[in-house]
Amino acid sequence: MRHRKKTVKLGRSQAHRDSLLANQVCSLIEHRRIKTTLAKAKATKPLAERMLTLGKKGDLHARRIAISYLKHKDIVKKLFTEIAPAAADRKGGYTRITKLGARQSDSAPMAYLEWVDFPVEVKTEEPAAEVAEKPAKKAKAPKAEKAEGSEAAEKPKKKAAPKKAKEAKEEKGE
Repeated sequence: MRHRKKTVKLGRSQAHRDSLLANQVCSLIEHRRIKTTLAKAKATKPLAERMLTLGKKGDLHARRIAISYLKHKDIVKKLFTEIAPAAADRKGGYTRITKLGARQSDSAPMAYLEWVDFPVEVKTEEPAAEVAEKPAKKAKAPKAEKAEGSEAAEKPKKKAAPKKAKEAKEEKGE
């Protein structure tokens, strides 16, 4: 029986798994939200919350413990100075897992892992707004150019086309 055996192996050795989870937490601290498989998100969540608890303590010993796990001093500094103060009032539950559905290539269940208290800057919304504005501007300008250029080019064609049709009818009628 596997009672109280909480470790998720993820098909890796212990050293590989520890490095993977540390890198996931570093990416979460750096980018505020990461997209990963559901199993990795569930395995990363406890370590991320433990690191944030160390960040809330803020003393030298907590900082050294965080550096020993994460191996990046600049990431630990960001954790202690930016992310931990944002979650100072919260007593737990610092992260959220949002399920996304299956990945297209191998149908692995995907999820976002993100901080609850720290706002995420979504990059996909901003370009969509810019893209929506740009075609409207571009569409107006080319239409005006086409209208000016095409009117000059189309008017003689329109005049020439009816004459040819009338001439053809007159020739048939004669």
